[in-house]
Order: sequence, then C-alpha cells, then structure tokens
Amino acid sequence: MTQPPDDFDPPIGTPIELEPGIRRIVAPNPSPMTYRGTNTYLVGTRELAVIDPGPLSEAHLEAILAALGPGESISHIIVTHTHLDHSPLARPLAERTGAPVLAFGGPEAGRSAVMRDLAAQGLAGGGEGIDTGFLPDHTVADGARIEGDGWQLEVIHTPGHLGNHIALAWQDVCFTADHVMGWASSLVSPPDGDLTDFMNACRDLRARDWRLFHPGHGAAVTEPGARLDWLISHRLGREDAILAALADGSATAEALARRIYTETPAALLPAATRNVFAHLVDLTGRDHVAPEGKLAVSARFHRRS
Repeated sequence: MTQPPDDFDPPIGTPIELEPGIRRIVAPNPSPMTYRGTNTYLVGTRELAVIDPGPLSEAHLEAILAALGPGESISHIIVTHTHLDHSPLARPLAERTGAPVLAFGGPEAGRSAVMRDLAAQGLAGGGEGIDTGFLPDHTVADGARIEGDGWQLEVIHTPGHLGNHIALAWQDVCFTADHVMGWASSLVSPPDGDLTDFMNACRDLRARDWRLFHPGHGAAVTEPGARLDWLISHRLGREDAILAALADGSATAEALARRIYTETPAALLPAATRNVFAHLVDLTGRDHVAPEGKLAVSARFHRRS
C-alpha cells in the first residue's frame, strides 16, 4: 500500500454528514503539518459530542456552533491530544456551551519514563506545538466509556504521536486523530512522541475489526487494516535502514538521517534527524543498539545485534 492521491479538498467550515450521527467540519488551518486543516467531528443527533474542537480560531468556533440544528446542543467536548491544532478551542467552546472538556490528561500525561528523562535533559519536541496550558474538566482512561444521548464512545489510549493521545471507538468506526491518517504517516518526535508506544498502539488497533477510520486530518481511511499494515511496515523499513547503516560503524542520528534520507531537502533534515532519533530510542529499549554515553539526540549509537 502506498500513499493515497492528494484529492481531499473539503469545504472549510462547512459541516458534512459522513453517515447518520457523524458530521465533519474542517478548520481553517491548512499547513504542511495539518494538511487541509484539522477535522472536528460532531457525534450524535440531539446532545452532541464534539471531538477535537481544533485550533484557537473564532471562525471555527462559530462554524461549530452554526452547525447545530433545531433541538441540538453540545453535551461533551472531547480532546484526543494536546497539540495546538486540536485542543486550544476546547475552552472557548466550553464557555459558550457549558459542556465539559474531556481528555486523557494534560500535556505530559501518558509520557513514558524514557521520554520523561529526555525532557528533563532539556530535549524539546517539534511538530505542531504543544498546548501547554490545557487542562480538562474530566480525565478519561483507556477503556472508559463516554456516553451521551443515543451514542457511546470507547476510549482507546494510543500513545506514540503524543503520550496523552487517545482514539475513540464508535461501534466499528474509530476516530483515530493523528495516530492513523490516510494522507501521511504520523509524526513521532521525542520527547513528546514515543515510537515504542506508537508501534504497540498500532498493533493493538490492528487486533480489532474496524470498518472505517476517521482521522484528525484528511479523508476517511476506508481500509483500516491495510493502512495499519502499511504504517507498521513503513516504520520497520526505516528500522532496517538504520540497522544496516550502523553495520558500518557508530553514528549520530543526524549522520544517519543524511545517509538514509538522501532525497530530503536540507530544510527538512532536522525533522528527519528527529525521526531517526525516535527509532534509535526504540532500538535502544529493545537492546538492538546502544548509545555511547547518555541517551541523547547528539549521542553516537552503535549496533548491538
């Protein structure tokens, strides 16, 4: 399976019914990291759940409120993770509607021990940026059921893209946020992203039978199993390339990125380096490689097996 064609071009700010009980509104925040914009979902037909209200945008706030029909109201606001393109509008929407904000936790919730150590060393994440002030009204744990008027969502903790990342199961449909998308593979950038957690969560999702994925960006994923297989295979391919490069001797994450990402523009090399480092952290935890000294993005790594 390869990347799908770039043909997702929805109207921005307009609610589109995807199936009975699910509507999508795309926020006005297109970028290389967010594709056409963040997908906000409305679930239900009377008292609604809003999944990922999106970035701090007055226009998007008004679009969400304007999508409510006669007799409809918002009863729950659910945030899948605390990147700046998903969570900041939660509080303004709560103030306008009185609905509580639910999430796995604050920005550092769910972070693995190795990532906590890297953060304590001063390593900062990249990508979309963290909503550092986010605080939910209620926290939800893996396996929790969020229930509303005629709908129920199961919380699935899917760390990897971010420690506090959750997916939400609605019958045989899953709102996968940024863990599984059709237009690109998920960013995993330490210390906010943990590749070991990401791969484990992919395998957990793969063990279930899904009809459809609704991601945080881009169109619906109509072949969920195949997409998960591709994501896992893609990461394993990068792992093989890193191990092959280390067979010639120790190297830093940056040196490995330059060797592996030969067609990547220079401006994107820092992102490629961070991606390689995510793999090196995972490989270190599995005893396939080891840092020469303390685990750090600047360390040299050698192959152990």
